[in-house]
Amino acid sequence: MNVLFVHPYGSNWMGTGKDITTIFNLMPPLGMMSIAAYLEARGIATEIIDCYASPMTAEALVAEILRRRPDVVGFSCTTSSFLEGYGVASLLKERAPEIVTVFGGAHACSVGVGLLDAFPAVAAGCRNVETIPGIGFRKEGIGTLSAVREHIADLDTLPFPAYHRLPRFPERYTLPLFSYPTSPNTSIISSRGCPYQCSYCDRSVFSRGFRFNSPEYIVEHLKMLNRDYGIRHVFFYDDLFTTDRSRVARFCELKEKERLPVTYNCIARLEHVDAELLTLLKRSGCWQVNFGIESGDPEVIKKHRTFYGLDDVQQKLQMVRQTGMRVKGLFMVGLPGENEMSIRRTIDYALQLPLDEINVTKFTPFPGAPLYATIREQGSFDEEWPLMNCMNFVFVPHGMTKEQLEGLYDEFIRRFYHRSRIHWGYTTMIWKSPHSILTFLRHLPEILAFEMKQKW
Repeated sequence: MNVLFVHPYGSNWMGTGKDITTIFNLMPPLGMMSIAAYLEARGIATEIIDCYASPMTAEALVAEILRRRPDVVGFSCTTSSFLEGYGVASLLKERAPEIVTVFGGAHACSVGVGLLDAFPAVAAGCRNVETIPGIGFRKEGIGTLSAVREHIADLDTLPFPAYHRLPRFPERYTLPLFSYPTSPNTSIISSRGCPYQCSYCDRSVFSRGFRFNSPEYIVEHLKMLNRDYGIRHVFFYDDLFTTDRSRVARFCELKEKERLPVTYNCIARLEHVDAELLTLLKRSGCWQVNFGIESGDPEVIKKHRTFYGLDDVQQKLQMVRQTGMRVKGLFMVGLPGENEMSIRRTIDYALQLPLDEINVTKFTPFPGAPLYATIREQGSFDEEWPLMNCMNFVFVPHGMTKEQLEGLYDEFIRRFYHRSRIHWGYTTMIWKSPHSILTFLRHLPEILAFEMKQKW
């Protein structure tokens, strides 16, 4: 059997003009790569087409799939890329009905078997799957779940992702510009799930459980990436890398002992941060820590996640910087319950924090998030899947307009980055992240063209 995995491009852009996002930030499709590695260990041939690394039209993608003649095509789709993937699957059903088309990824897992009722080209031709837990199939024409699949308790039993199936790895893949000291670099995942339950996070797949690779497994993973691909920096893309304190401490100890020449970034939760943990992270090569701050309005925060004092946030972030690591803050604009005053409060708050950079997303109510079920009671929601990529305001809270949200979003970005302290921080990247500077200069025409189209 031959299995071909496809990662459709989808809509991942805002506004008009050329999409330049993947020039400066492209993460390998780790989910597909992990499944591919698992299948290969059992003697099944696999291939991967990552349309983010090699964009192509739907017709060109169909032609390439037909040329390879796989038995099964597995699409891994986000919400914004699902319809594009489905369009390709529909064309395959017309031209090669013998090819089985299967869908997975965040969107399919969140929406569930209802997709089978509305999209007939999904899982076309699948048979004899009733006994396999966790599979959506058609029973008498109706989408049905075979059974609930138990989570894999020991993640160390899984092989490392099939990096060798990406023709242009690692040179085509990179972390966000200015978020790494060296290149080549990549992202890895060392755990699954999160014990917290924020209203805006999809927990339909992993629920509230938390499972993880052992420190020994992670170090071996890093060794392999460094030895086989020359990787010198990674981003732990875990929901929360610091959830299990003993695991982090052991990892830091092993990595320091091995003198592994790979630095890293991670995502932490403010409740986990103290001087001891920060010292461990820094000594083991941590370069940047990301924190989900989301809002600077206490009342908004309390509606969506566990509240952490705003003054305490500032103190914890300052501790990170004093330890010698960069700090990135993650924010959202347009959460249910927000208004112009609360968003301006967030902007003013972010400007007071000791942050090196920020990532501001446009709140998107994804299927599977707790607030998705009641989202239309809290504002207007245009559930147009291709636009649901955190780059478009598909949800507008009561009392606000989309134009207001766009204006406040642009103001947030402009006020944060148009400051001398931030400008100096990026000037230091000449020696802190020289590869970022070179990439920036090489693509300066595209950046300037994009800037000309913005109101910043």
